[in-house]
Amino acid sequence: MRVWIDLTNSPHVLVLRPVIEVLRARGAEVRVTARDFAQTVALCERHGIDAEVIGRHRGGRLAAKGLGLVDRSTALARWARRNGRFDLALGHGSNDVTVAAALLRIPRSTMFDYEWATVQHTVNCRLGNAVVVPDAIPPQRLDRYGARAKIRAYAGLKEEYYLADLTPDATVLDELGLDPALPLAVVRTPPAVALYHRFENDVFAAALHRLREQGQVVVLPRTPEQRADLARFGGVIVPERAIDAPSLIAFADLVVSAGGTMNREAVALGTPVYTTFEGRLGAVDERLIAEGRLRRLSSAAELELTRAPDRAPGALSPDRVTRDPAVLVDLLCSPLR
Repeated sequence: MRVWIDLTNSPHVLVLRPVIEVLRARGAEVRVTARDFAQTVALCERHGIDAEVIGRHRGGRLAAKGLGLVDRSTALARWARRNGRFDLALGHGSNDVTVAAALLRIPRSTMFDYEWATVQHTVNCRLGNAVVVPDAIPPQRLDRYGARAKIRAYAGLKEEYYLADLTPDATVLDELGLDPALPLAVVRTPPAVALYHRFENDVFAAALHRLREQGQVVVLPRTPEQRADLARFGGVIVPERAIDAPSLIAFADLVVSAGGTMNREAVALGTPVYTTFEGRLGAVDERLIAEGRLRRLSSAAELELTRAPDRAPGALSPDRVTRDPAVLVDLLCSPLR
């Protein structure tokens, strides 16, 4: 079996790494393409994923996204034609590979865990053969995308699958010059280029000011513009290259993120976490907040960055949930059955 996997954003490298490993362990030939955006390419290199880099992010405006979809999907289709017939194509929220695979009549699966990215899902769900999502998302929320008959639901968080084999590596602390004896916060910037997040996030800025006064703060930006803003802000650590973020989260005392994946990584690893996301909450985060596993930050005054005296640095929570990534592989391969 020949499988084509496309990676368009940094978190997708982590999500699909174990999927690639399981497929190859089952004897599949896996080819990978990647978009030059954020830390996607650097993370591929870090995790030993040999990816053909095709295209780049065109910006946050709808027209630019549309142009990028047409251009990159066309480039991917040309690449796929040159590389022989594929039995399956898949991605995590990659419109590009879904469109290209549809043009080439390749069976295709898509994954996502945030249901309100309307433009993205309208393309992926209508053109995809299988839509792999968490069971927290009510199926009726996906009806308008044409997904109902295609849904393949999995239990829990995607992070519980791809972090199942994580053993935190303390070298990430040395790499960033961090003192393991001091309190540590990990912060993820807002997804400013995403269509579903068009807000000025004052709470996020205030949180960054407060945490900087309380301990060590590592900030993971998404774009070069955010990196430049953080350099002007000062007093925080901004990694120069892609790092082992899951290990860093495991060693952290607190995580604050305006996105989604890092929040759920912290939940999966047992690290206290606040969300400053100001868009429409998805079902996964709604469930986590209801369960008390994720807290919504309404004021920076709520944040207290301290080293828990009874928690060994890097120790994973005894309540941590791990799940078998082979389950995701079976769902993603369902169009072949």
